[in-house]
Amino acid sequence: MAGTIHVNVVSAEESIFSGEAKFVALPGEAGELGIYPRHTPLITRIRPGAVRIETADGGEEFVFVAGGILEVQPTTVTVLSDTAIRGKDLDDEKANAAKAAAEEALKSAKTDIDIAMAQSELAVMAAQLAALRKYRQKK
Repeated sequence: MAGTIHVNVVSAEESIFSGEAKFVALPGEAGELGIYPRHTPLITRIRPGAVRIETADGGEEFVFVAGGILEVQPTTVTVLSDTAIRGKDLDDEKANAAKAAAEEALKSAKTDIDIAMAQSELAVMAAQLAALRKYRQKK
């Protein structure tokens, strides 16, 4: 379809989204990225946060990713992430429980590696909660 770009969002477990879009926004390593059809080729890391896809039919898809890799080609966008969750599947209770567990792990961490792992998990959970709030505002 003219004026669209094919988008694939894939987690380690499954394909989360595959379809045509007019626009994609996501958290790049150096800041928010906006991608339209015929974008310049690009490969970059992405931070934990929300991927917003404006579909060809005018709808909107929302996916939380816990970081990953983005590849952009003129006609295709591919988001690869270990963890990706559809906006409608985000669970406030689970995210808050995981954030509390990460905070507890940070308090009890004894080595630099444990501290770094706990901080990373805490950042992902904070990003997931922020994405959940953003998703709920859009509905």
